[in-house]
Amino acid sequence: MTMTDTKKGTMDRREVMGTIAAKRGTALMVTGLGSATYDAGTVDHPNTFCLWGGMGAAAMTGLGLALAQPERRVLVVTGDGEMLMGIGAFATIGAQRPKNLAIVVIDNEHYSETGMQPTHTQRGVSLAGVAQACGFAGTETVYTPAELDAVVPRLFETDGPFFAAIKVNTQRYPMSIRVRDGAHLKDRFRENLLGAERAYY
Repeated sequence: MTMTDTKKGTMDRREVMGTIAAKRGTALMVTGLGSATYDAGTVDHPNTFCLWGGMGAAAMTGLGLALAQPERRVLVVTGDGEMLMGIGAFATIGAQRPKNLAIVVIDNEHYSETGMQPTHTQRGVSLAGVAQACGFAGTETVYTPAELDAVVPRLFETDGPFFAAIKVNTQRYPMSIRVRDGAHLKDRFRENLLGAERAYY
């Protein structure tokens, strides 16, 4: 994406999440604040760790998980507002170069949680360009269902770090998730990943 691009996302964010989740297999998923977690809640899975109240932390949590579990594929799914807040994560991830990590930003070019103010991606900032400059092994900006179908396998198969900005429309959904107990989400994820006998030692 360049500063003169005028293309806009037309895909529905929930459909995008469903397409990604259908291909995840045993991959570990970390979701960021707000809509990314609400979307993931519609396809809830014990291998999903939701940071629904921790803005800016998803990418670095995913990095830590990828380094701790090098044999597992790790996918971070978050929004453009959160990624812009935690933009320094790109540099750290690029320096660490975890081959098992992919990051997806569901980019509606707005801060959905606080009133739909425009984010900097609406004003020409390319998150894929930032990731590329920070040394990611692959980056994409996705606008169409055909492009989405092509990029989803790369999230789970391509040596990382891999980054995809997926442009979506501004359709909003209820700000809620089925499981709201943060401690339960943490414990469920740890037990599913490590086994009950190792989860707390």
